[in-house]
Amino acid sequence: MKSEFAKLGKNLKRIRTEKGITQGDIVRNLGVSRSFISNIENGKTNPTLSTISNIAKALGVSSDELLK
Repeated sequence: MKSEFAKLGKNLKRIRTEKGITQGDIVRNLGVSRSFISNIENGKTNPTLSTISNIAKALGVSSDELLK
């Protein structure tokens, strides 16, 4: 399961940086803490499906894209 968290985090960071979106942009968009986003990117936390969906919307991609 830990590897799934890591995969999500890697995809989040890759997509975010490719689109020129900062962690701060996501934080402001979702109203969460920067450490929460950082922990997701580092595979240290397990976000809910709702959070994954909201992050995907903030990035302009599908949830599937984040979970690949």
